[in-house]
Amino acid sequence: MRFVSTLTCPACGFATAETVPDDACQFFYDCKGCGTRLKPRPGDCCVFCSYGSVPCPPVQADGKCGGGQ
Repeated sequence: MRFVSTLTCPACGFATAETVPDDACQFFYDCKGCGTRLKPRPGDCCVFCSYGSVPCPPVQADGKCGGGQ
């Protein structure tokens, strides 16, 4: 299980390493480069699954999100 993911903003391309929460999905993330509020893409459970180099722990473990999907 990996708990650090590089989030890349689709608006400005800014990338930063962030800690992936192991107990909940993270629905919002404010880009540290341009301030855009990132939300999961349709079909994704969290911002890490949409914009991260590593998805959330439930998806890493079994390919499914534990956050209600």
